[in-house]
Amino acid sequence: MTTSHRTALITGANKGIGKETARGLAALGITVLIGARDAERGEAAAEELRADGADVRFVTLDVTDETSVRAAAEHIDATFDRLDILVNNAAIAAGPRKPSETPAATVRQVYETNVFGVIAVTHAMLPLLRRSAAARIVNMSSELGSLTHLADPGSPWSAHSSILLPYCTSKSALNAITALYADELRAEGILVNAVSPGYCATDLNRHTGIRTPEEGAAVAVALATAGEDGPTGAFLAEDGPIPW
Repeated sequence: MTTSHRTALITGANKGIGKETARGLAALGITVLIGARDAERGEAAAEELRADGADVRFVTLDVTDETSVRAAAEHIDATFDRLDILVNNAAIAAGPRKPSETPAATVRQVYETNVFGVIAVTHAMLPLLRRSAAARIVNMSSELGSLTHLADPGSPWSAHSSILLPYCTSKSALNAITALYADELRAEGILVNAVSPGYCATDLNRHTGIRTPEEGAAVAVALATAGEDGPTGAFLAEDGPIPW
């Protein structure tokens, strides 16, 4: 796929895996829009990447605020007329608690960003993505969203999944969202996939991860630039498919 004059939007891209995904796409000659709630942090991230010669710009975007989402879509429409790549990366987590001790309000708060925010952004950006010759949507999921893993008490993820109900279930929901969008958009040539970056050291886990954000971003960059023969409706890590 040619990357000339292509434009990508990445939500929550002022740090961590989102910023490294921006760096990776920009290195391919793609114009990258860093979506972030905080203007100062967003501009700082864009400036850092521009120092390497990349075409990276900041766009104010709070995925939990539909007014902000609409404004971002209108800005992209007015500036670029279309969008070629959407990476739904913004996510939050809640502190570890047993499922039986997790209030519904805590789950609801996580879902506002990890689930409803993805739907709101995708809905707003779809008209722009449909103007692209080869649009790609990448949803940043996690192996902790795998129902296969969650149902297996012997899996290496069980120790985490038993105390992270809001985050794990939000990623399971995101996987379902991915499959449904992929099914609808397949005939239009828009590829939609969920990816797991692995356990990366980020603010989300207080930098306890064993992989770097750059390593985690690699699979998102690969799926965001996949050719027309690339997968759609898949749940993938860097080394291959993950069981749903």
